[in-house]
Amino acid sequence: MSTAKNNNEEEVDLGSLFVIIGKGFKNFFNFIGSIFKGIFHFLISVLLFFKIHFKKIIIAAVIGGVIGIFLESTSQDKYGSNLIVQPNFGSSLQLYKNINFFNDLVDQEKVLLLASIFNIDSTTAAGFTKFQITPIDNGNDIINAYDQFILSVDTLTVKSYDFEEFQMSFKDYDYRIHDIYVESLNDNVFSGIEDVLISSVIKNKYFNKIKKLTNENLFRTDSLLRENLVQVDSLRKMYMKVMLEESKKELSGTTIDFGGTKTSAKEIELFRTDREINEDLGLIAESIGEKSEVINIVSNFQSIGYEVKGITKNYIFIVAGLSVILVLLIILFLDLNRYLDSYKK
Repeated sequence: MSTAKNNNEEEVDLGSLFVIIGKGFKNFFNFIGSIFKGIFHFLISVLLFFKIHFKKIIIAAVIGGVIGIFLESTSQDKYGSNLIVQPNFGSSLQLYKNINFFNDLVDQEKVLLLASIFNIDSTTAAGFTKFQITPIDNGNDIINAYDQFILSVDTLTVKSYDFEEFQMSFKDYDYRIHDIYVESLNDNVFSGIEDVLISSVIKNKYFNKIKKLTNENLFRTDSLLRENLVQVDSLRKMYMKVMLEESKKELSGTTIDFGGTKTSAKEIELFRTDREINEDLGLIAESIGEKSEVINIVSNFQSIGYEVKGITKNYIFIVAGLSVILVLLIILFLDLNRYLDSYKK
């Protein structure tokens, strides 16, 4: 009797457990279904909104387009040109400041000051519409900079400063190569301002001092490596001579070993040293090429600028888009106002 009672209780417990599990799955699927229903309801509401106000939106776009056509026909053509540079010795920050300063002068319409800086007439200076500098991200600059950072600090510092934090602190001027963009109403002014943009940085005494010291150190290292290479070549010739002498003695029947195995091993080591020195010389030559100037010009300004085009530069697209956005905001505001009035009632 007791056993039957226990079995009944276990069956009841299992039944309750299955009921709870079933309710849990039901609530979960109802929740998922409510999310999809909400998304579907939102999409339908948006489509109905555009269906109701479709004519108003089209009229706003047409009016904006007409205004844009008028502005586009009366506006002057703009021309752009790009100067690609590679700053050295931490001069990129100063370059960014200078370019932003020139752009501030354009925004403030300081035409006479611009004319004086670039040694051009005021009419040409008044044609500048934008100075801008942006980094060129090749995907490796941050990784290479982080590798150099790891080699320059201790292990504890590396553990407390991971790659994500380093990446967050990496600024635009920390990249190696940068794009200087100048926009003007004149298409033939760019080549004449290139030297002024660069000389505003390369005449800095501090950067020139760092350049001088860096190049002296590089040339000194290059000379030492070349001397070491000559010494290695001399040792190789000597070991080759010894090996030839030993081979002659072996051919003549003499079996005395004067350390031929050691000589061969040393010759292999000298070959390895010779290769390493040549690799170091290649790296030094590359560094001398890069560090010979405060700012290396990778690509000059085009002598004749290209015409600035594109949808985002077109007044027809801009004004039509703004008109549509304005009408949508007005409609939403009126709908919200009606909803609030009905809510009060």
